[in-house]
Amino acid sequence: MAELELYQRKIMECEQEIGKGIIGQRDIIRQVMLVMLSGGNVLLEGMPGLGKTMLVRTIGQVFSLPFKRIQFTPDLMPSDVTGTDIMVKEEGRSSFRFQPGPIFANLVLADEINRATPKTQSALLEAMQEHTVTVGNESHGLKEPFMVLATQNPIEQEGTYPLPEAQLDRFLFKVLVQFPSKEELRGIVGLTEGQQPPRIRSLMGGEELLQVRELIARIPIADAVMDYLLELVMATHESHPYIREGASPRAAQAMIRASRARAFLEGRVNVSFEDVQSVAYPVLRHRLILNFDAVSEGISEDAVIRQLIEAKEKGIYA
Repeated sequence: MAELELYQRKIMECEQEIGKGIIGQRDIIRQVMLVMLSGGNVLLEGMPGLGKTMLVRTIGQVFSLPFKRIQFTPDLMPSDVTGTDIMVKEEGRSSFRFQPGPIFANLVLADEINRATPKTQSALLEAMQEHTVTVGNESHGLKEPFMVLATQNPIEQEGTYPLPEAQLDRFLFKVLVQFPSKEELRGIVGLTEGQQPPRIRSLMGGEELLQVRELIARIPIADAVMDYLLELVMATHESHPYIREGASPRAAQAMIRASRARAFLEGRVNVSFEDVQSVAYPVLRHRLILNFDAVSEGISEDAVIRQLIEAKEKGIYA
């Protein structure tokens, strides 16, 4: 218990330190922290210039994690991401040697991932799920902790390729980055156009982060809360006027991990119904496929999730 409380304080300090380099976006920072503590990957969606890249860079500084950035473009090849075998000559003999790509880092920023072709997007699949990269007949392990933070511009912008469902399911969270308020915008302009940028301290290392994940995985979930979580996922497969395809079993796994992480960040040692409800939005919004009626009426995934939660709430407090 003492160890858990110690790490809770350290993680809160890390979250505050990240906030020094990012104006506003407190909720975004919290959600990315949840993904880090859960050992997953996160998809950040928003218009260009909202600080998504700066957020990832700051997280790398605070957690002392090597950071690589991949700028996805239509002409990016899969080998540009994973690496390739190159021919080298040593002592008069030729042989192949593996040249690692930028995916070989603890934190990988896949910037504007929806500007690359589906073939290149799929190069991230194995790395995100298995934490290995296969080139030719050889598999290469990735360093732990490993995390992909992908950014994408909204689909309605020109020159983008929607991510395939199989890859979307590999992201623990899909986080929507909103445009800042007037006061936040004033702070951003002041920070970037004149003021000296704040010095970001390194407060935790990769080994400690792995220890925190192990502690979080042992946080208990009561039977009633687990039943509620599973029923919420199952509700996406019941008859609903706006859902064409429901969430996969991976959604339930993601909600369990993220709910434990949220309980940890809130300073508790057990998972509550509120934890499940809070993480349901970023876990489910990219795993639901809405039908034509929803699209034509302008119904969003978050609106559908809200309906599911409200329906289940009646059962909890009945």
